[in-house]
Amino acid sequence: MQFLLLQSLFPFLLIASFLSINVELSLCQNDQQFTNCSSELNCGSVGGISYPFWGENRASYCGQPGFEIQCLDNVPVFNMKGVSYRILQMNTTTNSWTVKVARNDYWGSICNPTFVNTTLNFSLFDYVSTYTNMTFYYQCPTTITLPNIQSCNTSSVFYLTRSMTSVNCTYEVIVPVYTTAALAIEAGQTTRITDAVDGGFSLQLQIDNDQCDKCLGSGGQCGFNTSTNSGFSCFCADQAYASTCYGTSNSRDKQLKLKLGLVGAAFVVVVLVVVCCFFWNKRIQKHQIVEAFLRSHGPLEVQRHSYSEVKKMTNSFKEKLGQGGYGAVYKGKLKDGRLVAVKVLTKLKGDGEEFINEVAAISRTSHVNIVSLLGYCFECSKRALIYEFMPNGSLEKFIFNASNPKNDHHHLGWETLDQISLGIARGLEYLHRGCNTRILHFDIKPHNILLNEKFTPKISDFGLAKICNRNESIVSMLGARGTAGYIAPELFSRNFGKVSHKSDVYSYGMMLSEIVGGRRNIDTEVENTSEIYFPHWIYQRLKRDEELGLQSVTNEEDKVRARKMIIVSLWCIQTDPSNRPAMKEVIDMLEGSVDSLQIPPKPYLSSPPKSPADSSTTLVSIQ
Repeated sequence: MQFLLLQSLFPFLLIASFLSINVELSLCQNDQQFTNCSSELNCGSVGGISYPFWGENRASYCGQPGFEIQCLDNVPVFNMKGVSYRILQMNTTTNSWTVKVARNDYWGSICNPTFVNTTLNFSLFDYVSTYTNMTFYYQCPTTITLPNIQSCNTSSVFYLTRSMTSVNCTYEVIVPVYTTAALAIEAGQTTRITDAVDGGFSLQLQIDNDQCDKCLGSGGQCGFNTSTNSGFSCFCADQAYASTCYGTSNSRDKQLKLKLGLVGAAFVVVVLVVVCCFFWNKRIQKHQIVEAFLRSHGPLEVQRHSYSEVKKMTNSFKEKLGQGGYGAVYKGKLKDGRLVAVKVLTKLKGDGEEFINEVAAISRTSHVNIVSLLGYCFECSKRALIYEFMPNGSLEKFIFNASNPKNDHHHLGWETLDQISLGIARGLEYLHRGCNTRILHFDIKPHNILLNEKFTPKISDFGLAKICNRNESIVSMLGARGTAGYIAPELFSRNFGKVSHKSDVYSYGMMLSEIVGGRRNIDTEVENTSEIYFPHWIYQRLKRDEELGLQSVTNEEDKVRARKMIIVSLWCIQTDPSNRPAMKEVIDMLEGSVDSLQIPPKPYLSSPPKSPADSSTTLVSIQ
């Protein structure tokens, strides 16, 4: 497997090596570049023109593309966006390199322009904030009245320091000037408009001047790698480098550092390859584990689908039904027209344990109160489970609604709630006693109870389930599993007793308590602190034979159902597992008379006194 991975990575490593060698060769030019770029461009009164500009005595590799200078009549000029600019001054001593320029076609006169607006190439330059746009209007109607006018030979030119959209002239040209010059014109302090235009405006160079400063500081000259168009190069006395010079007096140290760096880089590459091999191999092993499981169980009764089939049946995952820690659930339709819920697993633990658990557990079941698995998908990392569609969703939304605290869950009626509770109990009893193998669910909660169109409850989500043989009395299990608020105490510590099917009974009791109360068992937003933990609060009222104070209890039958469900829930959440009833007894209590039910001891949240256990392994007893 590792050989195949290395074989697949070989082209990438070959390309990376080629690029590295190519970069080195492109940089290894002779010192002629350093010599040529050491000379500055002097033109007329402007001298010291250097990087990123090039032209005349400076070769193209001495500057960046777009910064070519021509010396015309002792005036340094460059072209940008169809307009010629003359350089008046350069400033490369500050952190931001700037150049002072003026439009060449407006130099000395505004009467013969090219009728082209000043437009920058913002990848090369940007305006400095000390400028104002002046607008010149040409070939205007004789009836126009504007405050400023300049006489020319053929016609007059109007100019404003601000643009006016209502001016009906043939041409208008925008020319930047310094703000101080524009203000002087507005205040009437000067009448020579050409003085303002010839004064020019400042532009900031859009280059990495820090990079050039480092190159200059190391004794090199800044330039451009024209052979590969790969960007900045630092031309040094011995050769070209990517950033700074190494051919200085301490070149041996720098060369040593370079070699060490290359060795380190090679080591990192090797480590990355090994790590990639490890994780890829681990991923393949996970895949093989699941495939081995599927093969070992022979042809399953449920159909296996490809990922493309799953995508098609969900219409490209168009309608999402819900989201959980495992992934998302989408609505879909099979070829025969049946609606399905497709659970796409995106966050898997271990070696695909949750996926294996769910397929293994549900494929063994057939009960009216267990959700039916109709198919599954296992295609590399793509995994999905296909269930029968439950139009009424989860029980959770009928018990409490987080977005609407005033939601009255008892609109279902106490008779329906009683039947839902009884159906869940029958489903759990089937898992514990009725299957060929015993299944402990370990995640019973309202969210995992689905309701069909007739509000028949169906237990779902077997990702945390534990499958046990009938002749197996003790099974070891590492760590607790389940959802906070529904996990039995013995799953956290052996001090509370052994983990068994009674752990599911505890979760059922906590859920039954929430069905009765129409709220979370622990609610810190209640008015009275005594009501924070609902089981304790309802136990006190039951013990004192007080009114239970539950919603929508309108008749004696509802009162009997509510009282029966409360007593059963309190028996189920006893701290000591041996005091809890089995699910068969729970069914008998729910179907029997309330008068035959005894009020259980008060359930405690603290651990009962038992001998301490040092082992982190929890023993599962199948009774």
